[in-house]
Amino acid sequence: MTEATEKLISAAKLHQFTAAEKEEHRRSFAYGKTKIENSRITRELIDREADKLSPP
Repeated sequence: MTEATEKLISAAKLHQFTAAEKEEHRRSFAYGKTKIENSRITRELIDREADKLSPP
């Protein structure tokens, strides 16, 4: 592994995710998992349903 790669990995380990980043990741994960089972799933559908679940 190169020194540059090791530095990037070290920096990534220290990164603290924001609430927005966590939400983006959650939605991306939901899209990826459901798209495998149902080709009609869209990112817009995931966002719409996630917004319904979000607290006001």
